[in-house]
Amino acid sequence: MELRQLEYFIAVAEEGGFTRAAARERVAQPGISAQVRRLERELGQALFDRSGREVRLTQAGEVFLPYARAAIRATVDARVAVDALSGLLRGRVTVGMLTATPAGDLVRLLAEFHAAHPGVEISLREDTSDRLISSLLAGAVDVAWVSVAGEVPAGLESVVLTEQPLVAVVGAPDALGGSASVRVSALRDRVLGCLPVGTGLRAALETACGAAGFQPRVGFEASSPEVVVSLAAAGMGVAVVPAAVGAAAAGGGAAAASTGPDSVRAATGDAAAGAASAVPGSVGTVAGSEGAGSAAEDAGRGGQVRVVRLTHPVPVGRVVLAWRGGDGLGPAARVLVETVRAGLVGR
Repeated sequence: MELRQLEYFIAVAEEGGFTRAAARERVAQPGISAQVRRLERELGQALFDRSGREVRLTQAGEVFLPYARAAIRATVDARVAVDALSGLLRGRVTVGMLTATPAGDLVRLLAEFHAAHPGVEISLREDTSDRLISSLLAGAVDVAWVSVAGEVPAGLESVVLTEQPLVAVVGAPDALGGSASVRVSALRDRVLGCLPVGTGLRAALETACGAAGFQPRVGFEASSPEVVVSLAAAGMGVAVVPAAVGAAAAGGGAAAASTGPDSVRAATGDAAAGAASAVPGSVGTVAGSEGAGSAAEDAGRGGQVRVVRLTHPVPVGRVVLAWRGGDGLGPAARVLVETVRAGLVGR
């Protein structure tokens, strides 16, 4: 059994096919197929079901996968431990990031990390929060920027990067826009727009509506909050988006009041005091700038939209840096986590 066979097996399992795995590993597909078949012959079990359009793990493959990952991690950690004797950090870090999140500051952070540790290979993977969390738990991703409505699942550790309330954004003619703030229950019979299922913002909306005694009626969704705002501006319904996106849509005017911690404190007593306070510095900007951009700003020009604070409860979106707890993090990933945490403390 060879390490490259394990690496190819893991790649096929994570990518869901031999062609994508070959592209990821930068080898020809027949080479990966041949190595996986050699591994299957050695184990005496088929690891993949190739009968359908998609390649799926068999029961034997499901059992074998965590052991294959553990073997690769142990090999990498052993190399890193030896390199540490000479003060050189090596290895590979797979970093998860939210779909449609501006990546400028994240790129700068990773570039600084790479400059300090050029022997570490960095791989970026973009997905929804739910899938990134599943990848963290499975060991396919080392650290990830994810959006959550509450705490991260058991088995993960995290540090909060930003928190901010969600607000309602409607077209100027909408009667809801005549109020500075409304209870979440006011959305009960409205068509809502939000991010798709699997995102932390969607979970925050559903949690708040559930606390108010109803299920949200989501009639339109997009992976970018700014697109959701544009649809609301066109009269499709009520967009529920982060306060920063609402502020951009309103041109920083009326919405500005909804982004400060005082507005959260006034709406909820002390339960969410300070929830809207973004962590200063570039690390906070990475996590807190989800989707605020030109489309939302265009919607706000000419008074096309109105931004309304939501209360009782205030839905809060939280972006965290998450990683596996215990001994599940390799040395290179641990250094990256500590780099981010030090950046938060130092700002």
